[in-house]
Amino acid sequence: MATATTRGGDKPAQLWVEALPLGNGRIGAMVFGDPECEEFQLNEETVWCGSPYNNVNNKAKEGLPAIRELIFAGKNLEAQKMAGPLICSTSSNGMPYQTVGSLKLDFQGINDYANYYRDLDLENAVSTVSFESDGVKYMRESFTSFPDQLLVVRLTASQKGKISFNARFTSPYPAAKKSIYQKRMLRLDGKTDDHEGVEGKVRFTALTKISNQGGKVESLSDSIIQVKNANSVTLYISIGTNFVNYKDISADQEQRALSYLDASRKSYSKLKQEHIDFYRSKFTTVSLDLGENEQVRKPTDVRLAEFGKCFDPHLVSTYFQFGRYLLICSSQPGGQPANLEGIWNEKRYAPWDGKFANDINVEMNYWPAEVTNLSELHQPLMQLISEVSETGRETAKTMYGAEGWVLHHNTDIWRVTGAIDKAPSGLWPTGGAWLCRHLWERYLYTGDVGFLRTAYPIMKEAAKFFDQIMVKEPVHNWLVVCPSNSPENVHAGSKGKSTTAPGCTMDNQLIFDLWNQVITTARLLNTDETLAVHYEQRLREMAPMQVGRPIIARKMF
Repeated sequence: MATATTRGGDKPAQLWVEALPLGNGRIGAMVFGDPECEEFQLNEETVWCGSPYNNVNNKAKEGLPAIRELIFAGKNLEAQKMAGPLICSTSSNGMPYQTVGSLKLDFQGINDYANYYRDLDLENAVSTVSFESDGVKYMRESFTSFPDQLLVVRLTASQKGKISFNARFTSPYPAAKKSIYQKRMLRLDGKTDDHEGVEGKVRFTALTKISNQGGKVESLSDSIIQVKNANSVTLYISIGTNFVNYKDISADQEQRALSYLDASRKSYSKLKQEHIDFYRSKFTTVSLDLGENEQVRKPTDVRLAEFGKCFDPHLVSTYFQFGRYLLICSSQPGGQPANLEGIWNEKRYAPWDGKFANDINVEMNYWPAEVTNLSELHQPLMQLISEVSETGRETAKTMYGAEGWVLHHNTDIWRVTGAIDKAPSGLWPTGGAWLCRHLWERYLYTGDVGFLRTAYPIMKEAAKFFDQIMVKEPVHNWLVVCPSNSPENVHAGSKGKSTTAPGCTMDNQLIFDLWNQVITTARLLNTDETLAVHYEQRLREMAPMQVGRPIIARKMF
């Protein structure tokens, strides 16, 4: 069987989306593979706008009765307009995930080239670029080391003295400082942006240490290092930030970046093998063999273009493994969960801010975690759930006058839990119920009662919030969440299109799941029997699952 490899084609990446992704959970890099000007676009998982803050709307609790009255009167659009300023955040709508910048290598002596090849070896998490120029064969290997927390790049040539280039950092931040550190290291210092009135306080330091065999290394300017006539070169790229957790940004970013470079004392072969060993301990927990045919010998971009008309079972299995690869590379225990961009983002402000979208996207990121035997990689999401259950207590109390905790449809690295974005999308308070499903799924797949015991208080408090804020609709006296919406769905409201509604099926299903999970867990742990009986009664009060236009909608509209 052919190896699980994605070939980048027979030419370098011209666009960011054509580059090949590397990651070790914390550091992300996109490799372009240009023989003349190589670029490694860099990310670090904690480089986000802003600093610790709160986005709760203090008017929500007071405004809820009037909003509900309008909804139950069938005036959904009017309710939606009222709910915007009363429930959604009037300050910040969440902080964007940001890039660090890029490391660029401008090569001399490479003009025309032939026999170009680039790939991403999914079995070893190593990217390779090779080509020939003027009779010399060049090769570049790069990987983001999991155990040593570095991006490592190895440049070799088939003849001595043929590697010459200028190395430099680029950054989209006007105030970023580029310099030479300790004579042989490039340095980039930056600070994330202010955003929507929240001061940017995440500071980062990126360092590139250059180790050459043969030739010489010298400073070409105050921010460019030149390598001339080397036989081979190894670059070690380190990034440190001052982020400790969502409440604490007191770390020393420079010392962190320097500490990671201690690993550069190891030989390249040792660094690479330890990286591969760590990665394969995760990647090889599942294999998928669907067979192969002649398509396997073509570049991946060609195979994708031909997939609709050519049978290519190996591409399907490679795609499956590529999804697992991305999760391994963007979600490691002790770090941040995979966000909307995973960990890869070239922009100063990521698309949709790169936030953690709780109404589908963050859940989708982690659907492979248990079912493809990557349970350990679920831990960063478990940590996020624990943290928003803390910040969400104040939000539940302030906005809804309820106990327990609430999470609306988005959060960020600062774990805000208020209703972000304008109505109607922000009017969805059921993110906590969906995330609790991940706690339950982990137990179902692992059978780890100890984990379930630690997760139960989080599930129990999420259930309590809905128990206290759900109300009876006036047509059938069903227990519903109101106001809410079915994310990214619209229905015919009173005077036009509206999404704000009571008793949305999505809410009903998630709360049905959550209360049943609490009931089952309480009995598994031999605790809270009275609470279990209470939720059994509350489940009978909820709207029944319906197909088609809900009965509530037919009666009220």
